[in-house]
Amino acid sequence: MSTPKAPVARTRQDQLQQQLGEAVRRLRLERDIDQVTLAEMAGVSRRTVINLEQGRGATTATLVSIVDALGAADWIDALSPPATVSPMALLRLQQEQERSQPRRASRKKA
Repeated sequence: MSTPKAPVARTRQDQLQQQLGEAVRRLRLERDIDQVTLAEMAGVSRRTVINLEQGRGATTATLVSIVDALGAADWIDALSPPATVSPMALLRLQQEQERSQPRRASRKKA
């Protein structure tokens, strides 16, 4: 009998939400902003800020509002830095190079 995988995935998601919340809290404290002020700046309730900081989840819109209010919109860029080389182009180049190299004849031992 197999065990369901959802609880394991949920635990990992909980950990990531907790990490994200802690990062938002650290950033807020570095900026010397209290939760009430941040909530006002972001257009959300103080409870929403508390929930996010405690890793209790938040909508994408809430996260974006809070990150923007903290002046840290560059976080979004950090999630997906621009690719300097396409992985697919690199694979095609490697395959072309392999095809253009002469094949070595295998030596049979007598």
